Amino acid sequence: MSGLFTDAAKRLAKAMVYAMVSEESIERLKTPKESLIVRIPVRMDNGELRTFQGYRVRYDDTRGPTKGGIRFHPQVNLDEVQSLAFWMTFKCAVLNLPFGGGKGGVAVDPKQLSRFELERLSRGYIDAIASFIGPDKDIAAPDVYTNAMIMGWMMDQYNTIVRGLNPGVITGKPLSMGGSLGRETATAFGSFFTMQTILPKLGYAPEKTTVAIQGFGNAGSILASRLFEAGYKVVAVSDSQGGIYDANGLKISCILREKEASHALKSVYCPGSVRQTVDHPQLLTPEMTKPQLITNEELLTLDVDILIPAALENQITEKNAAAIQAKVIFEVANGPITSDADDILDRKGILVVPDILTNAGGVTVSYFEWVQNRAGYYWSLEEVNQKLESRMIAETEQVWKIAQEKKISLRTAAYVYALTRIGEAMDARGTKSYFLGANR
Repeated sequence: MSGLFTDAAKRLAKAMVYAMVSEESIERLKTPKESLIVRIPVRMDNGELRTFQGYRVRYDDTRGPTKGGIRFHPQVNLDEVQSLAFWMTFKCAVLNLPFGGGKGGVAVDPKQLSRFELERLSRGYIDAIASFIGPDKDIAAPDVYTNAMIMGWMMDQYNTIVRGLNPGVITGKPLSMGGSLGRETATAFGSFFTMQTILPKLGYAPEKTTVAIQGFGNAGSILASRLFEAGYKVVAVSDSQGGIYDANGLKISCILREKEASHALKSVYCPGSVRQTVDHPQLLTPEMTKPQLITNEELLTLDVDILIPAALENQITEKNAAAIQAKVIFEVANGPITSDADDILDRKGILVVPDILTNAGGVTVSYFEWVQNRAGYYWSLEEVNQKLESRMIAETEQVWKIAQEKKISLRTAAYVYALTRIGEAMDARGTKSYFLGANR
């Protein structure tokens, strides 16, 4: 093991000290169950043939079929996908979902592809991994730079291959193809419910709480809007091109409208940049003059109450952790803080609410979609959001309780909680002590 996966495994090692699980369970969790590397040939619009490297990892299926997103990003590699599948295993267990962890991806810059090329790549990926997935084996979903349209292409391709209708093979689909209401907002809403559960325990009132959000994609932008509507002072947001900051608070609703209306970026995902909004006076509140342009690195070190990394992994490391000034960090991205940085933040007294709890709303509503697909009965938006809120609050309370009782970090508490559930399922199949005891 090396790189990101080695770092991810360190969190498990800390939890093992406090979780009552067998050595056999730990042994099983050291490595993924299955890993697949594929080559995806794509005929480009100019007639050229290009090949792309794709991956799919099924980490553990003890508690049910594996579940996890598919990302299109230039930096996708096996180490990253394996780490994300590892995190998904524990995330599903924290929320008590009947799933294990999986993940997939393709090493590609999707912004450089036409929509025709993007469709061919999406269908080609499913051609390559079709035997590896299925509604009862491994269920995919959108992730970084993939969306409902891409999931629809992928589900359609899988159904073409197997000659049947299997809407449950992929979640995050368009509503017209069996998607669930509330899926687009699920990660952000789940994060919001977690924040609303924890922040009152720490004495934070919305109107007196400042927030900075790194990452203004689907999760980050929707969460920013939800926090703004709830009265929080969102003072900084950023996307891949950089960010904007104003100590008096940003007018998030207008920034969202302007970003969505601007088509400066060549992308079918999230056009425009938040940095392009600073010259528009309609975006300013009465107290504001003009937002200040900042880098993503500068956003992370702002003096705010709440910091929300909602972009990619490894944003806070041992190199910049000492400069972090936020009091509380909610990990909306997967793995934005390295284990070494965790130790530094802990010494500084900064509370970190881990990704496997904070951003679990997405996989929770994906579970709801899978259930609806299998039942052929679909829920209202109100019902989906109520079920999500109830589950997120209940499991957040349990993680908080474990952390308080054992006097450990919320991250370690979440892993203890998940590991206990996974270990019980593994041990139910029989252990060394069970079999040897039966022969005595």
